Amino acid sequence: MANTDKKSTLTTYPPVVAVLGHVDHGKTTLLDAVRSTSIAEREHGGITQKIGASSVEIAHEGKTRKITFIDTPGHEAFAKMRGRGAQAADIGLLIVSSVDGVMPQTRESIAVLKQSGIPLIVVLTKSDLPTKNPEKVKGQILREGVMLEGMGGEVPVIEVAATTKQNIKELLDLILLVQELHASDAASKVGELSPTNPLNAIVIESHLDQKAGPRATLIIKDGTINARQELFNEDGVSKARSIMNEDGKMIQSASIGDAVEVLGFIKVPQVGAIITDSKIVQVSVEASDEKVVLEYSPDANKDELPIILLGDSEGSLEAITNALPEKVNILEQKTGEMTESDVMHAKSTGALIIGFNSKVRPDVAKLARTEKVLMKNYTIIYELLDELADVIEGKRLAQIEQIYGTAKILASFPFEKTIVLGISVTDGRVARGDKVRIIRGEEIIGEAQITSLRVGKNVLSKVEKGHEAGVVIAPMLDFIVGDMLLSHE
Repeated sequence: MANTDKKSTLTTYPPVVAVLGHVDHGKTTLLDAVRSTSIAEREHGGITQKIGASSVEIAHEGKTRKITFIDTPGHEAFAKMRGRGAQAADIGLLIVSSVDGVMPQTRESIAVLKQSGIPLIVVLTKSDLPTKNPEKVKGQILREGVMLEGMGGEVPVIEVAATTKQNIKELLDLILLVQELHASDAASKVGELSPTNPLNAIVIESHLDQKAGPRATLIIKDGTINARQELFNEDGVSKARSIMNEDGKMIQSASIGDAVEVLGFIKVPQVGAIITDSKIVQVSVEASDEKVVLEYSPDANKDELPIILLGDSEGSLEAITNALPEKVNILEQKTGEMTESDVMHAKSTGALIIGFNSKVRPDVAKLARTEKVLMKNYTIIYELLDELADVIEGKRLAQIEQIYGTAKILASFPFEKTIVLGISVTDGRVARGDKVRIIRGEEIIGEAQITSLRVGKNVLSKVEKGHEAGVVIAPMLDFIVGDMLLSHE
């Protein structure tokens, strides 16, 4: 629930902590151990499966404090948010196994955290194992440019063991200490935070649920989000049809530092999108001398195919790029083998990884499968070009919309546990199973599907122009009498 105390200070609010590190270095096990220390009654272990974020409440210096963890977005969210001038996390945890040491994804995580500019804590996991070598691992981390406390730097480092819960409470206390040390700097950047301020939230995860429609997990950075509230982002105006907390329970509001899943968006928002309660969405990007990595927005370039191109030589790359279909958008090209960085870049931009005589290590191929990134290596150039042309044509055909019929909503009435829309078909036909769009004037209210179609007590499969019927749609949208219903494919 939202906290309405206007006098609260910045450190009162839960710090949002991003957890990054190499696969199999114990991120999930650590978060499970952290959740089990919470003094709040909750479903331990259920959170990341529900909304991709987790919170704990702990006793700290005589007060109950809350910490919110985000694990799922990782590099994808950071890459998106940094390009939008946004920041979801207040603190970053770099998870490194004290047995295995620095690995490829560890380096990727370090680069991402450095670019974010947020305070960093290094967490050495598996410290209860006899094969641990923390001093060696610290040396490896130093060589990556992370200056640790006690070794000439200021970055805190702590050894933990998730299975025995060694130093788990100390880690949580350290997170709160780091927040307090950086609170004044944060306040100077963001101004005075308050639940009564305008809403400012960031999307850390989103997807399309076939039954419920667009779902998005938000981190509330300022203000309060309320059920039924209008929400604005670059896609237009939506409404928070429902808000679900980390335990999968419906709530009426949430405030600063909370992670919630929201239903009601008119379309799936991009990871890193800024959500406000005002029509004005401000996005600022700071100037930088660093290498700019091109970002791809599927909604802005629906007919383009983004790729990351790798070749065995500059000559091969030149030959391929000169012959590529017009709609192929090269986000990055280079010679050499495919790497973990290529996979994470492709994931964050929705790109394909296309290789020509490139080397692919088994661990990179495994990461691509895990992250659901399509990666393909060719040995014949014309096969590469033909397949890309086929993909472009497939995207074009997929975007051609076929309109089956239109209808006007004349009435609504309850039926069992849902609402029936009384419609009059004005053109074409409307059929059970159709995808439908509710339109009010020039505004699209949302997308749904017809699950039931009746005329009186008779169940029908289709209704033609000039006839009236009752339809049930899912998910239910905020329609009113007078709205138009468009049946399409």
